[in-house]
Amino acid sequence: MQSERQPLYVQIQEHFKQLISSGKLADGDRIPSEKELIAKFNVSRITVANALAQLAKDGWIYRIPGRGSFVGSGEGASISPQAQANGGPAVTGVQGPAAASQADRTAAGVRRMIGLLIPSMADYFALRLVQGIVSKLNDTGFYLATVLTHNSKEREREAIVELTRMGAAGLIIFPVDAEMYNEEILALKINKFPFVLIDRYLPGVETNFVCSDSALGAKLAVSNLWELGHRKIAICSDSPLPTVSVDERIAGYMEALKEQGAMIDPSLILTDFRIDDVRLDEQHPLYRHLQSNSATAYITLNAKLGIHLAILARRLGLHVPGDLSILTFDDPSPGLEEPGRYTHVAQSEGEIGSQAAEILIRLLDHPQDKDNGQYTKIVLRPELVVRGSTGPVKPS
Repeated sequence: MQSERQPLYVQIQEHFKQLISSGKLADGDRIPSEKELIAKFNVSRITVANALAQLAKDGWIYRIPGRGSFVGSGEGASISPQAQANGGPAVTGVQGPAAASQADRTAAGVRRMIGLLIPSMADYFALRLVQGIVSKLNDTGFYLATVLTHNSKEREREAIVELTRMGAAGLIIFPVDAEMYNEEILALKINKFPFVLIDRYLPGVETNFVCSDSALGAKLAVSNLWELGHRKIAICSDSPLPTVSVDERIAGYMEALKEQGAMIDPSLILTDFRIDDVRLDEQHPLYRHLQSNSATAYITLNAKLGIHLAILARRLGLHVPGDLSILTFDDPSPGLEEPGRYTHVAQSEGEIGSQAAEILIRLLDHPQDKDNGQYTKIVLRPELVVRGSTGPVKPS
């Protein structure tokens, strides 16, 4: 180590730079695992992650998800036999001229990559987000590379590492549901790598983000159903883990009921269940809740869940909206020529995507802005769109 006064992650970087510069580590040699480095340097995992992320960004090493970190840029370099013996990649890299730097590609008029990390593309909300991003990138020097993280924290981490290694100029991240923030996102912030979060933010962590006002959306939903005469209003979410957007929607739901002078019934806050498909048996909590007729209206915190709920209601012989009102966050329909049938809270997802892309482009065009400690935080106002899935409460 050159100086004990340097931050620990910088000391780790300098250690490997010296080994590589001196030839003690050659192109293709494998870097010790994060676990080994934590033990060797007696530091935290995030310190090691930050050090490796910066080494990869600077071109000293490259990282392969699930395999480890290796010396070199990953462009045109062979993996040494020793590295292969130690568990490195089995395929030797293609030989040829080194790839041009990002600056060279930009000067030559080549479009730069922006990476999008998103949990899934299972509904129109995600599609409209992507459309909003792409619309803003048209006629710019950027193109979009999308990676599905399948709501896995580990896949999200690997995707961040891989996209930055591949030369992404910046990232737009729809964070996965997780109990703790992904350390790679924190590393991006520490290393001042340009990125924007969408749909949600990280409480206590200053970042650029664009989202909708989740609490207000829930208040709009409750107010509409209350005006229709509903007093037993359930709210339900099938998110694997609590997120800031889910928490804020439930808080908005409770606040709206308090404003109406209503008591909060915990049995109408349904979050302890999962839905993988519509083949639910009679033991599923949501099925039993519908069967008990304990609520006359349901607010679902995503559009796909609203469709599941309607299917279950139909199986039980319940008519929507005659017997049961369903109000979803986001529009389950494609929103083309025919209006959808679901009353929903519109979150302007296309605008979320567009504004996130605009923020990132501004950061990339004016890199000095990312060093001023100022962050752009945009919270869009949701709107209630009334369709045919809600109606007056059924007389008892």
